[in-house]
Amino acid sequence: MWTVPKPKYRNALSEEGDITVNIGGVRVVLFGDDLKRYPESRLAELSNCSAHNPELISTLCDDFDPGRNEFYFDRDPDSFKCIIDVYYFDEIHIKSGICPICFIKEMEFWKIDQSVLDECCKSYLSEKEEELKEIANKVKAILEDLDVDQCITRTQRCQRYLWRLMEKPDSSLAARIIAIASFLSILVSAVVMCVSTIPELQVKNAEGKLVEHPTMEAIETVCMLWFTTEFVLRLASSPNKVRFALSIMNIIDFMAIMPFYVVLSLTLLGTTSMMELVNVQQAVQALRIMRIARIFKLARHSSGLQTLTYALKRSLKELGLLLMYMGVGIFVFSALAYTMEQSHPETLFRSIPQSFWWAIITMTTVGYGDIYPKTTLGKCNAAVSFLCGVIAIALPIHPIINNFVVFYNKQKVLETAAKHEVELMELKSGGQARKKGQE
Repeated sequence: MWTVPKPKYRNALSEEGDITVNIGGVRVVLFGDDLKRYPESRLAELSNCSAHNPELISTLCDDFDPGRNEFYFDRDPDSFKCIIDVYYFDEIHIKSGICPICFIKEMEFWKIDQSVLDECCKSYLSEKEEELKEIANKVKAILEDLDVDQCITRTQRCQRYLWRLMEKPDSSLAARIIAIASFLSILVSAVVMCVSTIPELQVKNAEGKLVEHPTMEAIETVCMLWFTTEFVLRLASSPNKVRFALSIMNIIDFMAIMPFYVVLSLTLLGTTSMMELVNVQQAVQALRIMRIARIFKLARHSSGLQTLTYALKRSLKELGLLLMYMGVGIFVFSALAYTMEQSHPETLFRSIPQSFWWAIITMTTVGYGDIYPKTTLGKCNAAVSFLCGVIAIALPIHPIINNFVVFYNKQKVLETAAKHEVELMELKSGGQARKKGQE
């Protein structure tokens, strides 16, 4: 909102220091008193500049008409309409339809500091700057992939080629085949882990206990060898080993591989002195359960799963509100259910903590059925609890879906923009090469 009424422009100069500017064909008369509020700006310097100093004037504007005493600028008039607001209202608001990055360049040309931007425009500008940084990083990654042959040493060329082969499925046919093989290995390993627990497919060992079928173990071993080889090659070819080791997806890969070798070590050691330890078998079973971590390796090969993960990160506030609503509802309705059901001789609600389970399955509309109310008031309380649960779960769904759609579309736009930027760079380099050839 404007704090003071905006003054009208005069039709002619009436005071010393007033100037006439022509911005892209739009002629405007500006007051010298207003321009002096920002003495370091370009317009303030023009108002203090004498018409008999053409050298200084030429450095401040594109052209000057001494007869009309008019300064010409080949700039965007729409952006200038926003710029001049700072002289009257001490703040600038970027109007819709104007690129914020281009507007910042306009502010730099008119020598106006970015601190005068409105708060909403600053946040919008920061988002655009982050997008430009992401585009620059994507362009840098694409250029690095294209510049494999420009590495200094043969070792560097091999390392870069191996990195592309293991991490960039779109870089070549071989890289795509490796990505597909890795994806299938994950699926096969997950299926084998599940199928091996079926009693009909298990065999008995020397002690008469059911263990995994040797065929399943063989398939599991082959898959783990593939995962190990893949992880070692990716680690060896990584340009930044520390960043590689601290990556979430690489940590998951390591956690999926590590239990296999720990179990193998415990099994080999258990054949001698450690066989007497009962905890060895329990440790082996616990480490076998950790094999389920390999299913998260699918996220490394699926952009959709990665987008879903990032969208959930951006929706932590909505998820936190959901958990808070559910937590309050669970506590209230479980306490009410315990109180109302105490009058029934065959009550299933023995304590409030035990009632938490009933409140959880009721508010989430699961209805397991092991605990249920038997009194009329308890049934009414149950009806209200699952209605409140449906509402509490449904409310944050739309913001979470919206965050996912926005982030997914943004990633698609950034990838397209990065590819276009690379194409423009290639066209410019080709044009420069043709000019040198003609010379």
